[in-house]
Amino acid sequence: MSNEPAAPETRGVSVRALATVDLAPEIEGMAGRQLRMRMVTIEPGGVFGPIHDHMGRPGIVYILHGTKTDHRDGIATDYGPGAGWAEDRNTNHWLKNRRAIPAVEISVDIVRQE
Repeated sequence: MSNEPAAPETRGVSVRALATVDLAPEIEGMAGRQLRMRMVTIEPGGVFGPIHDHMGRPGIVYILHGTKTDHRDGIATDYGPGAGWAEDRNTNHWLKNRRAIPAVEISVDIVRQE
């Protein structure tokens, strides 16, 4: 049994697309994929949920401002400004802003083109 609270649905989150690169002409075998950079803001009390994985969508995250709490494997870990981490095929998590100021991250990942 996990001490991790149930992951609520997303609320208080805004996402701004910053840039994309079509990977097909850049890397052989990457047709249909793109490198994507976004700015994600979670307002105080906001949640990026429910629990989700990164299978087929590896990425990296860097916190610019505020603090995000990453919930995975029954452990809640706070990440503040200057922290960065990878999100790979083993990542299964959800995020919450438990602080009084917005938490802002830059997220870069590889996704299937829409």
